Amino acid sequence: MDNKEELLIRRAQRGNLTAFDDLIKQYDEKVMRIILSMLNNVDDARDVYQEVFMKVFQSINKYQFQSKFYTWLFRIAVNTSINFRKKRTKQQGRSIEEYLEENENDWQIIVSDDSENPEKQLLNLELGSNIQHSINKLSPRQKTVFVLRHYHGYKLSEIAEIMNCSEGTIKNYMFRSVQKLKKELKEYRQI
Repeated sequence: MDNKEELLIRRAQRGNLTAFDDLIKQYDEKVMRIILSMLNNVDDARDVYQEVFMKVFQSINKYQFQSKFYTWLFRIAVNTSINFRKKRTKQQGRSIEEYLEENENDWQIIVSDDSENPEKQLLNLELGSNIQHSINKLSPRQKTVFVLRHYHGYKLSEIAEIMNCSEGTIKNYMFRSVQKLKKELKEYRQI
């Protein structure tokens, strides 16, 4: 953590709204991307985004500089996203898988854009849709680890900090998620 960030945090802890705003501007896009990749729905992501920063504002005094600020912030974002998804699913009386299947078109992977070959375009779109569908079948924690690692490029140690668990647990989630995805997408391995 650099001195400027520490100074902003300390000012925000004393109630300085400008310092809090400056601090949040450094991370708001990354937080939104993480939330969106976990929820797959822009409207839900916006709601959770606001909730995350309300929680951060209300609990900034609890931050004790024992971990990196972004780790503390992303942990709040990840946990709030997981809780939102569980609450939403519970309220609707449907499984997470059913909810995610219904909303999978809100955010899809496009494997590549090969505009010269319409057949290849269609196959890529189908593959991207199937990959996203398979990722949505992962447990919330497995999906979180997979998304943070492969979509946002975090190291396993950073993910462990964000999720507040051991690196071994993260490796286990990653291993299980990859195994499930291999099983789900086995027909594409021959292509």
